Amino acid sequence: MEITAAMVKELRDQTGSGIMDCKDALKETEGDMQKALDFLRKKGLAKAQKRAGRVTSQGVIQSYIHAGAQIGVLVEVNCETDFVAKTDDFIGFVKDLAMHIAATDPMGIRQDDIPDEIKAREMEIYRGQAREMGKPDNIIDKIAEGKLKKFLEESCLLNQKYVKNPEITIQDYLNELVAKTGESIAINHFVRYQVGT
Repeated sequence: MEITAAMVKELRDQTGSGIMDCKDALKETEGDMQKALDFLRKKGLAKAQKRAGRVTSQGVIQSYIHAGAQIGVLVEVNCETDFVAKTDDFIGFVKDLAMHIAATDPMGIRQDDIPDEIKAREMEIYRGQAREMGKPDNIIDKIAEGKLKKFLEESCLLNQKYVKNPEITIQDYLNELVAKTGESIAINHFVRYQVGT
């Protein structure tokens, strides 16, 4: 199949990837736009993993106050250079992230951030629910583990579906930014305030 300039432009507009990367992705997937998008996301993830160990000493702290001034968020996102920290893509990501945190109230950035006591308590609750439903003893733990996995996906920032685009997770969105900037980027810390809590 012939890869046209219009196809490359469409893919580039959707991903922000370089022209040659888009062209290669379309060639690799025989012009299938969705497969090309997936191909670029996987490539971005591979690049992100290579860059993960690099020092991220620059970045920004962004605030977000939700309409009505009942919820506020401070988030720190770091990158390698002040040049990237000042780009529209980076600033836009951090602003989107602060708004996302206000909307979803994550318990931590990663699964490791959620205390073991909370995980154990949730497992007991899920086991109790399975027993109440009359499930056999041999599958109660499997049901509880499945529910815990879902709880962690919903509670950890990087695992959450991005509120502005539920097709991707926050980790996917971060990987796209890493691929676009060529730098290691880390969500370092956030605090969410809500009136009355």
